[in-house]
Amino acid sequence: MEPNLLIVTVAATITALATGLGVLPFLVRRPGLRALSDANAAAAGVMLAAAVALAIEGVNSGVVRTVAGVALGAALILVVRARLPEPSALRFEGLRGDGAEKAVLIVAVMTAHSAAEGIAVGVSFGEGATFGAALTIAIAIHNIPEGLAIGLVLIPRGVGVGRAALWSIFSSLPQPILALPAFLFVEAFSQFLPIGLGLAAGAMAWMVVAERAPEALRNASVVRVATVGGLSFAAMTIFQALLIA
Repeated sequence: MEPNLLIVTVAATITALATGLGVLPFLVRRPGLRALSDANAAAAGVMLAAAVALAIEGVNSGVVRTVAGVALGAALILVVRARLPEPSALRFEGLRGDGAEKAVLIVAVMTAHSAAEGIAVGVSFGEGATFGAALTIAIAIHNIPEGLAIGLVLIPRGVGVGRAALWSIFSSLPQPILALPAFLFVEAFSQFLPIGLGLAAGAMAWMVVAERAPEALRNASVVRVATVGGLSFAAMTIFQALLIA
């Protein structure tokens, strides 16, 4: 079946909705401190694997543009942090202070990050239905730990699971929004794809180093965090290799 606007729209919408699945573990029970550390370590490992895959895909299309994208992602995070009000004046979903700052920052970073993934979905379908479907599945799987990362910031601080799921999905809305023009104007968007992939990879790596890893280490040993994170990284890397092969 030849890709068309309906197929691309449905595919990109699925990737966005998949982000909301990341909060489902919180419906079973509210995790204890050890479980939260394990969840943060697992999310860090999967997100780091996704960042590496995005960077490699970007380099395959253009090394310089990918590096520029990584630099742009770092600059974007610095700008967002600089533009945020003082923590004492910040409010988000009933959160205040440092908790509100962490929540706003992760939602903002994930939203910017997902723009590149939306372009990738549209461009991939421009290359054929099979490649587009494979990349859609890969991005949907990537999005689940991204939703988990948002849930790990919001839910332990008192935000409801439903609201956390909505914010997770909100962070991926650029995917269906940008997938359509990327599909319609493949050649034009293909030039920007390495920049977007670099930005997404840089933002994801920053989130791992600055947020998820420190949160994991708060209530678990370095050995435990490294083990859980390493196994998650390996599992995600193998999955990606099998999917794209």
